[in-house]
Amino acid sequence: MNAQIQNILSQPTTKTNKVQQLILLGLTRTEIAGLVTNGNYGFVQNVYARMQREGRLNQAAIVTAAIEEVMTPGAFNKDFGVEFEACNVDMQTLKRKLNDAGIDCEMEGYIHRTTPHWKLVTDSSIRGSRTFELVSPILKGEAGLAELMKVCNVLNRCGAKVNKSCGTHVHLNAGQFSLEQWKRIYINYGRLEKVIDGFMPESRRANNNTYCKGFGSVNNFEHKVKNAADLRSIEILLLNSRYWKVNPQSYSRHRTCEFRQHAGTTDFVKISSWIRFLSNLVDYSEQYEVATHTLATLRNFNSMELVNYFEYRTLELAA
Repeated sequence: MNAQIQNILSQPTTKTNKVQQLILLGLTRTEIAGLVTNGNYGFVQNVYARMQREGRLNQAAIVTAAIEEVMTPGAFNKDFGVEFEACNVDMQTLKRKLNDAGIDCEMEGYIHRTTPHWKLVTDSSIRGSRTFELVSPILKGEAGLAELMKVCNVLNRCGAKVNKSCGTHVHLNAGQFSLEQWKRIYINYGRLEKVIDGFMPESRRANNNTYCKGFGSVNNFEHKVKNAADLRSIEILLLNSRYWKVNPQSYSRHRTCEFRQHAGTTDFVKISSWIRFLSNLVDYSEQYEVATHTLATLRNFNSMELVNYFEYRTLELAA
């Protein structure tokens, strides 16, 4: 918990005043209910609605509300997985805290097999003290996102930190993808790469990171992908390496499509918004190619709330 939130919570003032301050700070109504009202979401919602009527919401509150609107039950139904890279927490402590929160977690060796539980492993690529990688089991739809929220909450309460060496990798079940869909996923990601770079930190843009290289560095990338005879041909095109923004080896290893570009984070809104965006991109790629390469292009396959969020992130990271 950051110092600003702690300061608000420690003030000798009313619950209503604390809720108002936290809304303006950009916390979600669910987060605020947990911090101030012992889970009484209705109380927080009433405060929020009054502030909205009176025109007292700032930009941070408006963006957070937009993201909350995206997270409606039934909106997301894919099988997925997440890999968190982070530091600053002893793995044994984190395992215990996750177990206490009802999350089945075990410490494992450095393995790549999928397990039915969350696993904590070491990763030599992460810099800092008490580094770790936390890998999810197969998570399913909205229930999986709810579990992901609990895990993010535990990571934050334990004081987990990220730095430039950390990434957050997302796997989507690719068992039913056709070769043409795979090709369009690569082509669409390549066409949107500079747009996506705009809402990522500098360390995850273009070819700035060894572990998630950009497709702009591959000569005639789009032409070669379109003419690929199979997925193995795309692997060869991408030098038989998994270290690309879209991992060409994840299907042969896990039957997934892995996206490696997102920076390290323990922020549930950031990672869940990214997961939804990727899900939408994959669905769109089943039939279509994007024709333009601007932020406005995202409106072709995302809700306005999600587009607004990424537009806001782009402005925030350009500052």
